Amino acid sequence: MNDAQHHGPEPQPDEAEAGGLLTIDLSTLAGNWRLLATEAAGAECSAVIKADAYGIGTEQATAALAAAGCRTFFVAHLCEAARVRSVNRSVTLYVLNGLLPGTAARFAALDARPVLGSREELEEWGAFCRTAGRSLPAALHIDTGMNRLGLRPDAAAQIRTETELLDTFTLTLVMSHLVSAETPDLAINARQIKAFAAIRPLFADVPASLCNSSGIFLPEKPHFDLVRPGYALYGGNPRPGRDNPMAPVVRLEAKVIQLRTVPDAETVGYSGHWTAQGRRRIATVCLGYGDGYLRSASGTNLKPGGDAVIAGIRCPIAGRISMDLVTIDVTAVPERAIKRGDLVTFIGDGITIDEVGARAGTIGYEFLTSLGHRYARHYKGAAS
Repeated sequence: MNDAQHHGPEPQPDEAEAGGLLTIDLSTLAGNWRLLATEAAGAECSAVIKADAYGIGTEQATAALAAAGCRTFFVAHLCEAARVRSVNRSVTLYVLNGLLPGTAARFAALDARPVLGSREELEEWGAFCRTAGRSLPAALHIDTGMNRLGLRPDAAAQIRTETELLDTFTLTLVMSHLVSAETPDLAINARQIKAFAAIRPLFADVPASLCNSSGIFLPEKPHFDLVRPGYALYGGNPRPGRDNPMAPVVRLEAKVIQLRTVPDAETVGYSGHWTAQGRRRIATVCLGYGDGYLRSASGTNLKPGGDAVIAGIRCPIAGRISMDLVTIDVTAVPERAIKRGDLVTFIGDGITIDEVGARAGTIGYEFLTSLGHRYARHYKGAAS
């Protein structure tokens, strides 16, 4: 896989023309999957690669994880399933958002399995299977507390008695989704585990799945037959507040366009929300919210924002992040250590994706899935 390979449907700029460089380590991605598979020993470890594989590239992530041994994948949308199938026809592939009206034939063509979470979906999938004369596979989503998608346990129990409906297709997975697994002491975790364990015997002949990334590390180890990590695969910490067992997959750098000195008491950026305290040196960098670096990471007079690393020194964002540019206070960096065209690190060199999210008042998931397409993307490493 070479660096010029297209990422999804859009061609990517080369490094000389791009303002930023996104480096994605596929060996580390594969290593994170292996670690999670070991942690969930006894259960199959799948991979959630929705939202363009959390921003790193669906096709590249699929190929690397399949080469590492992953055999089951989850996406959110049917269009994402098509991208997976463009590089791998053999893996088991589930679509978490279920069966949109009129899409059953496309699911069959892609050999993709809908995660069915309502009676309407079950009936439509069953009707399609009857018409097609094929018992096609699907998963059943049982809602144990999220109140988002899925059948409530009592409705799932009722469905189990309706053999005429269930016999029209092949049920290959029963699953639910944890609400707050990243906070293991919350009572909702125990309630959900109990609720899922109670409904499980009704589907004893079908593999079961409950755990997301954080759920894998819950003390109860409710791994059942299959776990579904997502964020942790890409380096996010599945155990907030404790050491991160995962290795970073993504490194984000952007180029310095201009350096300037700002006199005391002058402002920087839109609306003048950052004021120089004494003479400050400012680097303007080719990165903005148009590239997925969120505006909420801005640094103002009222609150600090994100940091960047320049010549090994952490430097704060100074002023509002705009669509295409961010300004950094580089006063602490020796003048000879930075020049126009140098790369500044925004993720990497000790700045984790979790920290980036927290400094912007959000979560690392949002940053990862917001990563834009104006970066030059460099894929390194390969699963073995």
